[in-house]
Amino acid sequence: MSEQTQPDNSQFVTEYATVQSIFIRRRNCLLLRGDFTPLFVGYYLHLMQHGLHNAAGEDTLLKQLLAYFTLYIVSRPWKEHHAWTFNVPGAHPANYFVAGSSLTEDVVGRVFTENVREGETSMLYAQNISADRDTQTSVIPLSGTDVARWVEEFFQRSEQRQARAFWCRGDEYALVTAEPGADFDWLTELTTEQVAGIDNTEETRQLETRRFTFRCGCSVERILPTIRAMQKDFADLLSEQGSVRVSCPRCGAQYDITTEMLAGPNADPDHCH
Repeated sequence: MSEQTQPDNSQFVTEYATVQSIFIRRRNCLLLRGDFTPLFVGYYLHLMQHGLHNAAGEDTLLKQLLAYFTLYIVSRPWKEHHAWTFNVPGAHPANYFVAGSSLTEDVVGRVFTENVREGETSMLYAQNISADRDTQTSVIPLSGTDVARWVEEFFQRSEQRQARAFWCRGDEYALVTAEPGADFDWLTELTTEQVAGIDNTEETRQLETRRFTFRCGCSVERILPTIRAMQKDFADLLSEQGSVRVSCPRCGAQYDITTEMLAGPNADPDHCH
């Protein structure tokens, strides 16, 4: 039996979303930029394949977070895995989750709108996971409702350095971070128009490129051990219906888990939705 995993959306996308890492000479700043159209196409294919839907406002906010998050992890070492959870109160409270790594060349995200704990202000819970050290966690209160401002506050309070976040046009986003010896006055006054034309006005050097697609990698096989451990909690539902539907906490993909699957590891898990 071959392991059934969530469909690899990248096969439907012409290319990965490529992020450029560019050093701005004389300013001592790092520019991260990319066109995220391919990644957003993968995100929408994921929603379609699993019968999921996000409200317009939630959809826009999640896409912005996916773009800025991807730019951020390109500014970090390859071996790290990162995850951000934004708790946003208000008339329609929600939790926005994004995660990914350069090692796997993927990012994933989803919106939680049920049973959301509300605070007085928006909060960011950020995790940095690496195999050679303990997980690092930051908890950061956020001001306002602007996603770019949230990212800048994260850099200031967690990374301990200045950064500017920009939506340029279409699905193009950019992040400019201060490096040692940075020109802080220039960075503070930087505009979207200047970022768009930076190749013509500043001396730059491309350091590297990384590519990403929207993908989770979840599967029935990975979910079954957790469901088996909680089988008593689903006993009544399994007895009445013969199956229970569960969703992946990272991407929202839904799976029907049957009593046959829970009986042993070799049952055929042909119930991906």
